Amino acid sequence: MTYFVTGATGFIGRHLLAKLLLRKGTIYCLVRKESMARFDELANALGAGKDRLVAVPGDLGKPRLGVTPATLARLTGKIKHFFHLAALYDLAADEASQVTANIDGTRNAIALAEALKAGCFHHTSSIAAAGLYPGVFREDMFKEAEGLDNAYFRTKHESEGIVRAECTRPWRIYRPGIVIGDSTTGEIDKIDGPYYFFRLIKRMRQVLPPWMPTIGLEGGRINLVPVDWVAAAMDHIAHQPKLDGHCFHLTDPAPRRIGEVLNIFARAGHAPQMTMRLDARMFAFVPGAVRQALSSLPPVRRMVNMFLRDFGIPAEVMKFVNYPTRFDTRETERALRGSKIKLPKLETYAWRLWDYWERHLDPDLFIDRSLSGKVRRRVVVVTGGSSGIGKAVSLKLAAAGAKLVICARGADELAATKKEVEDAGGVCHTYVVDLADLGSCDAFVKQVLDEHGAVDVLVNNAGRSIRRAIASSYDRFHDFERTMQLNYFGSLRLIMGLLPRMAERHRGHIINISSIGVLTNAPRFSAYVASKAALDAFSRCAQAEYSDQGINFTTINMPLVKTPMIAPTKMYDSVPTLSPDEAADLVVEAIIERPVRIATRTGIFAQLFYSLAPRAYEIVMNTAFRLFPDSAAAKGIKGVRAEAQQGPSTEQVAFAALMRGVHW
Repeated sequence: MTYFVTGATGFIGRHLLAKLLLRKGTIYCLVRKESMARFDELANALGAGKDRLVAVPGDLGKPRLGVTPATLARLTGKIKHFFHLAALYDLAADEASQVTANIDGTRNAIALAEALKAGCFHHTSSIAAAGLYPGVFREDMFKEAEGLDNAYFRTKHESEGIVRAECTRPWRIYRPGIVIGDSTTGEIDKIDGPYYFFRLIKRMRQVLPPWMPTIGLEGGRINLVPVDWVAAAMDHIAHQPKLDGHCFHLTDPAPRRIGEVLNIFARAGHAPQMTMRLDARMFAFVPGAVRQALSSLPPVRRMVNMFLRDFGIPAEVMKFVNYPTRFDTRETERALRGSKIKLPKLETYAWRLWDYWERHLDPDLFIDRSLSGKVRRRVVVVTGGSSGIGKAVSLKLAAAGAKLVICARGADELAATKKEVEDAGGVCHTYVVDLADLGSCDAFVKQVLDEHGAVDVLVNNAGRSIRRAIASSYDRFHDFERTMQLNYFGSLRLIMGLLPRMAERHRGHIINISSIGVLTNAPRFSAYVASKAALDAFSRCAQAEYSDQGINFTTINMPLVKTPMIAPTKMYDSVPTLSPDEAADLVVEAIIERPVRIATRTGIFAQLFYSLAPRAYEIVMNTAFRLFPDSAAAKGIKGVRAEAQQGPSTEQVAFAALMRGVHW
């Protein structure tokens, strides 16, 4: 038996070839000249010799697909089955391209099939040919299609109409649903359909624990079918007798709603599931004119476009959230009866699709995520850069090729860090600055701008922490003043000094090292948390003003880190902490990703807990307050040596481990 296949190197085509190769006969494949190497790779992968898979040079946009007269003469009368799969499957493609591929290509394929006197013309259409028909679309329906405004829907409908009206050879039409990856391997060649939402699912996994309930949309029913099942069904139906002139829906007879599908993939990706799903149809009561007016507002457009851009979701896809069409499959079921070709349930292979996407197609894999790609030959300022987190960050930045600028109060520590950086081949400029002195801040800003021209990244890392209960601070108002002076006013002074030049250049990134305490409302740290909260609030306000000027603000709600700042509190020797190097990795992530906020799951959970049940959260924090007493130093008791103090109790260690990274 002899076959002719267009689109053989495409996604469905490759799988169909594998099925046809199990039968006897030669398969001729239309291949563009620029795709010959790809065809050879496919033939090798399928283990097919040149006597089984034969490339026929041609082009979809040319009459009779550009097949030469010699080839035409050689194959006339020999082709038993002509499979036309070549088409443009892209909702976002321009109309001219879709007309050329889907309409002109189909007409040219029919002309070739007739010239070859092919036995049967097998046309691969799509459920898109039904448009947005409201209700059940049967396999014998065609002209009833509605809602064909989208170019893809319209061209798929018209191409199928050409087969029905112009093809004089026997024909069969196949309408696959949204074709997803192979159910046995997970393989797919491009992002489409539900895959557009995988980045959103991954982002949810990164910021929330998998057991956290979330809210999402229910949406319409989305018809998904794996490519291996589509190819197997087409191959079987094509070889069954007495089915010419019929159309077959290669679809799921019981499709799931979008919310259900996303939850299946959320489980596959170990991400939180949408426990509460809102039916998108509930918003239909809003008059169309009102919806149109709201969507036309500049802030709404910017917000929607930003969301879609960040997650790589084409705007066209969102128009089909309430997809209204169901597909009858009686003809297909009748043709497949007794074949043992069964449509697998999505939940049995969703994990394979997710795994393949995450390993091969996740757009994040193709982004330059190296620190050097963000900071090489750029000026990066790190305050408190001579010790702790600041030093660890500085060493990583210098190794990545940044023009490093660090400041601190201690000249000796700065000199030691500078030597370590330069010994490793980096560049480091040091400045002795007291960030609690606003005059010193101003002088530092002027000197940096004069000597380096501009600052690309500012890391506000220097800070002071005080662990003392409010009851022990009635006569220590200066604790609040000096903490605010350094943590808030010092950082703010640098920001205000560097922002004008960043705004002029429409480029800049300000990273503020905040605390998990801002999210957890940690007791005994009222002075420290208040100062960091002030900086957080300023950053949120500033981002709103500078978001359209190329300037980014990132707040890192840093968990407990083992640095000299926490050394006086000996209890912290027995609780989970980050190392300075691990903390520096969060800063590196901020520089590369430029997110609005970086926080641990514990911090995010605490913030949500407080928002949803503030009284219950208050009880938890009060319990912690009573469980972790003030140190002798905080109580003003002198002469008590640290090693003589009582070690942490089992309850304290357990509580600290449960609330990992929180200051107590």
